[in-house]
This record gives sequence, C-alpha cells and structure tokens, in this order.
Amino acid sequence: MSVTLYHGEPNGPSLTVLAAAFEKNIAAELHRVDLAAGDRHRAAMPHAVEIDMSIEGEGPVLVAGGVAMADSVFIACYLDDSGTGPALRPADPYARWEVMAWCRYVIERVAPAAAFLGTQAHLADRLAAMDDAAFAHLVGPIASTDLAERWHAVRAYDFAEEKLADSRAKIAQAVVKVEAQLQDGRDWLMGDFGIADLESYAWLAGMVSLLPDAFADAPRTAAWLARVKARPSVARALALASDDTPENAWAPGPEINRWG
Repeated sequence: MSVTLYHGEPNGPSLTVLAAAFEKNIAAELHRVDLAAGDRHRAAMPHAVEIDMSIEGEGPVLVAGGVAMADSVFIACYLDDSGTGPALRPADPYARWEVMAWCRYVIERVAPAAAFLGTQAHLADRLAAMDDAAFAHLVGPIASTDLAERWHAVRAYDFAEEKLADSRAKIAQAVVKVEAQLQDGRDWLMGDFGIADLESYAWLAGMVSLLPDAFADAPRTAAWLARVKARPSVARALALASDDTPENAWAPGPEINRWG
C-alpha cells in the first residue's frame, strides 16, 4: 500500500509523525510543506473534512491507500499498527490507556501553549511584514474559521498577556510532570520508548530556549530531552530540517482551551 506523508519542519506534530514513520520502518514518500506559509491548504494538497477541520491546526497529513489522515498522535497510532519493529504503544490495556491519557494531556494543554508561544516568538514578525494581498492569499484557502482567526491573531500580534502567562505556566507544569514521571530512573516516559516520548518531545523541545527558567531545575527532563534527540528515528527526522534550528519553526497550532 502506498503511503505519502506531507510534513513541515521537524518540530511539533511533524516531528512526531516523521519519527514514528522511521521507527516503524514505513517506506513513506515524503513531501515537505511550508506550514508557516499556509501551504497545507493549497489545491495540490489532499483535502477532506477531517483534514481541513483538524483541531491540531497546521500539522502533517498522511495519505495511505488513498485515504488522508490528520492529527499527529492518531497518525502515529496508525503507523504503529502498520509498520514493523518494536511497538510504540504497550499491549497491556491499562498501560495503553496511560499512554493515550498522557498524549491527550499533551494535545490539549501543552501543544496549544507551545504553539502560542512559538508563533509569537518566531512567526508573528514574518506575517506582519507581509502586505495585505499576500496575507489574504495565504489565509484565503483555509476552510476552518477558527484556524484562520488564529492566523489573523498572530499577524496582528494579538497575544494577550493573560494567555501568554497561562501558556508559560502550562509549559512549566508539563516540565514538572515529565520530571516526576522520570523520578524512578526510567529512560522513557512510559517504560519503553514510544508515542508519549515523541509527542512530548516534539512540543517541548522548542520551549527550552524560550522558557529556560522552566527547565532550569529539571535535570531528569534535560537528560530525557537529550536521549530523545539522539534516538536514531528522531535524529533522522531532525536531519530533514531546512536549517539548524527546526525547533524555531512554528505555525498556528491547536486552539487554546477556552476553559483555561
């Protein structure tokens, strides 16, 4: 079965899916997409309601057997079931629930905060420098009203201080959570290396330079970040970057939880 992966720079959700494909020996045809230029919404890309309305925001798209899929954790689950090599999720039902509960925490709490902070630091000025016609061309094809609004907010530098503070707090909380998870001396978050490590690393790696204080007293987290980065599948994904700082590549991500 043919598999095609449309991905952005190896950061955030694109890093999760690229590394998962490499872990599982999936012979995917890779196509780089400039997510920060809105290219995921162009006519040449696969489109479906599940893609255009993906709650992940600007993430990768996997096409397998003619069917397009979005959302990095669920794509990684599909790849885990489709490829060869060690499993990325445990077989035990409770342990698998733990993995998925952890990933939901990352999706709903960490990812929106990281994307908010990342786009403020690394995308807002680029969008502000665009003329109105160029920006209209970028956002015009976006089917999701919510996602289009997030693009407009980034360009307008609409980063309310309470949302910035909340996002910083959520990243700091995530580091505390990772540090606690590793306190028994384990190498990986859920026993064996897996999707929880990939998804957590993918959203947190770019936060180290933005929020150094959050990582300052977390030696186990620092060592874990280094281990994930050195993992052959992750190193292979990072080698696809167009420059030396893929952790600075951000596009609008999931919407910040309305309930805080």
